[in-house]
Amino acid sequence: MSLSTDLAPPAVSRQRWSTPSRSHDSFSFYIDESSPVGPEQPETVQNFVSVFGTVAKKLMRKWLATQTMNFTSQLEAGVRFFDLRISTKPRDPDNELFFAHGLFSATVREGLEQISGFLSSHAREVVFLDFNHFYGVQNMHHEKLVSMLREVFGDKLCPVVFAQEVSLQYMWEKEYQVLVFYHHPMALEVPFLWPGQMMPSPWANTTDPEKLVQFLQASVTDRRRKGTFFVSQVVLTPKASTVMKGVASGLRETITESSPA
Repeated sequence: MSLSTDLAPPAVSRQRWSTPSRSHDSFSFYIDESSPVGPEQPETVQNFVSVFGTVAKKLMRKWLATQTMNFTSQLEAGVRFFDLRISTKPRDPDNELFFAHGLFSATVREGLEQISGFLSSHAREVVFLDFNHFYGVQNMHHEKLVSMLREVFGDKLCPVVFAQEVSLQYMWEKEYQVLVFYHHPMALEVPFLWPGQMMPSPWANTTDPEKLVQFLQASVTDRRRKGTFFVSQVVLTPKASTVMKGVASGLRETITESSPA
């Protein structure tokens, strides 16, 4: 998966800046099968789990885990853009924030601290954090997340400026390492939260590779005129029939079996 920008950074940094790798559901290397079902799941899934319990969650995990490496390992492998989805747990007295995709993953603080640790050891590396879905998150939770970002990253956070000003050279000179994109109105109140519309990420929602390529070509052509960052989601999305056909084998095995030799 890749992220591209048409912001014309200096030639010295263009090659590394223009195509940083992005991971999808970046936190899904860990799925907690003992956790409740995420609040974003439809009633059919909720009912399925209530009837079949742990067995249902084990089957879900096979389709929810799109990553096998934790944040540190992803960074070491070259990933610089993280797709982050945040949720609260029902009736959690601590109001903790978790990554979530169907089921819950690690706490947000654990993930952010892994990323910060890598950046502290690699002063010229830059990451993009895209907080694009929030489930069961109220204003108090947003305030908690903003405070957590400040605490974990501190001066590494790049404040919002005109997108055309931002390049790797700019980030190095200012000693910034983190751009946070936040798909919620809270972004308008916090200097280091870049509004979500500054990082559009259209989704083809297809299982057809040819349709995906056509979608990507059309969307890139359109967004190059807008002067923003943009994401090209090179992702094929399984249909319900695909999931049912391979429900016991899971995402990885189903993809492997269907891929041409």
